[in-house]
Amino acid sequence: MEHNSIKLFGSRQIRTSWDEQQEKWYFSVVDVVEALTDSVNPADYLKKMRKREPELAKGWGQIVTPLDYQTAGGRQKINFADTEGILRIIQSIPSPKAEPFKRWMAKVAREELEAQTGRQVVSPMSAKRFFEGQNPTLPINDEEENPDNEPTDIKPTDSL
Repeated sequence: MEHNSIKLFGSRQIRTSWDEQQEKWYFSVVDVVEALTDSVNPADYLKKMRKREPELAKGWGQIVTPLDYQTAGGRQKINFADTEGILRIIQSIPSPKAEPFKRWMAKVAREELEAQTGRQVVSPMSAKRFFEGQNPTLPINDEEENPDNEPTDIKPTDSL
């Protein structure tokens, strides 16, 4: 069973899908490219990127998975990629937003894991600091919080 939602990366909407059976997150490829490049035509950006990088184009069928997704216009097939695929695509995009986006993806995954298990997830470094007594409270992660990149759910039927 899939759980579709829209998450916010800053002010950008990213369509996501959680596949419970595979226990994987999928992210809309076009949404990620648009968020990282501010391109007015992310589909065209992707075409040019694939032409520029033959290795990416050759493996595109293994990186991208078309998924049915409910949109304002009805169910549509949209190209999604799992975390590994999105990271491969991000490698090909020269953007200062790439590193913040990777941290955002990790946060989305952590929040889903916490929701599924009902337990808080901490990083190894946070646990080490806690047990060594360097910090009286156990932080959730090692990065400074960035309120502009908080994952936020929006109903999938909301328009992009």
